[in-house]
Amino acid sequence: MQRLYDVRRDGTLAEVVGLFLKMGFTAFGGPAAHIAIMHDEVVRRRKWLTEAQFLDLIAATNLIPGPNSTEMVIHIGYLRAGWPGLIAAGACFILPAMAITMAMAWAYVRFGATPQVAALLDGVQPVVIVIIAQALWLLGRKAIKDPLTAVIAAAALLLALFGFNEVAILFAGGLIGMLIHMMRRGRPPRLTALLPLGGLGLPALAGAVPYSMTTLFLTFLKIGAILYGSGYVLIAFLRADLVERLGWLTESQLLDAVAVGQLTPGPLFTTATFIGYVLGGPWAGVVATVGMFLPAFVFVAVSNPLIPRLRASPWTAAFLDSIIAASLGLMAAVTLQLGFVELRTPLAIGLAAVAALLLFRFKVNGMVLVGGAALVGLLLALVTR
Repeated sequence: MQRLYDVRRDGTLAEVVGLFLKMGFTAFGGPAAHIAIMHDEVVRRRKWLTEAQFLDLIAATNLIPGPNSTEMVIHIGYLRAGWPGLIAAGACFILPAMAITMAMAWAYVRFGATPQVAALLDGVQPVVIVIIAQALWLLGRKAIKDPLTAVIAAAALLLALFGFNEVAILFAGGLIGMLIHMMRRGRPPRLTALLPLGGLGLPALAGAVPYSMTTLFLTFLKIGAILYGSGYVLIAFLRADLVERLGWLTESQLLDAVAVGQLTPGPLFTTATFIGYVLGGPWAGVVATVGMFLPAFVFVAVSNPLIPRLRASPWTAAFLDSIIAASLGLMAAVTLQLGFVELRTPLAIGLAAVAALLLFRFKVNGMVLVGGAALVGLLLALVTR
């Protein structure tokens, strides 16, 4: 079974830029959907990575703070084209969303309302759910290796549905799986060797302070360096720092910022771009974005060389396998929750059914389906006006 140390870094920078710039403009749906699209592109279509290598990257990104799908992009860029690929892949994925978010922030500041793109989302969201479901099916066949990983995945799914903390679920699943695996081998693991790969947060800034670009940058740098979990966890961090501690945003402005982040393609964390623009204009939007995403580049650069070493040890390999199983359980929980919310109308159910047929039976590209669904949503909105 090929692992990350078998990857040949013989790709070109142009192919890395081409893929992730395209994803930056078209990858709607949040981290789970981004990872599903990446799986389709780099495993099934381009054969840059094997299933096992892709699963290793999922586990690695779950072990460090920051936006998981962006870190996956950065990892893949590095593995394909070295250090230039690391920087170019992340930048190409982030910059389109940043530019679109900046345009929305300009309209928000000028006209006082978030631009409405509900019709587009009505078409896209059911298709995104199907794309995630396909990725779960394909990855699950490789990741669920035995009854233990199946139980860990099922337990993660149930705990997530009952509202337990995502980070706690991941690490509990990894530790339990590692302990059981090593007990079977008669070799209890040295827990002190399980060093965290991330979590190097900056200390919180004390007391309410006037707005400044430096404070803005340090606030988002701190959030990017310590935040584990989904985009919904991001809301709690933003509210604590920008609404309660600094008093720079109102509750309604925060909700508008999060809404814009969800409506744009690419990483949800470009919410930082919107907030920065609203607080201080275009340059503040750039500063906030750099602060939010800079830790992801650093953590990937540090952690990527360690993944083969983790895989070479039987107990850390068991830990990563269990983390993978738990992360797929979390993805399944997200898919079910989204399905219950989004698949309620005949239009949504019909779009999901057509997308499932095209994706599973005819292997149509996921990004093509997302673009087509967005167009259907917009056309139906114009017809029914």
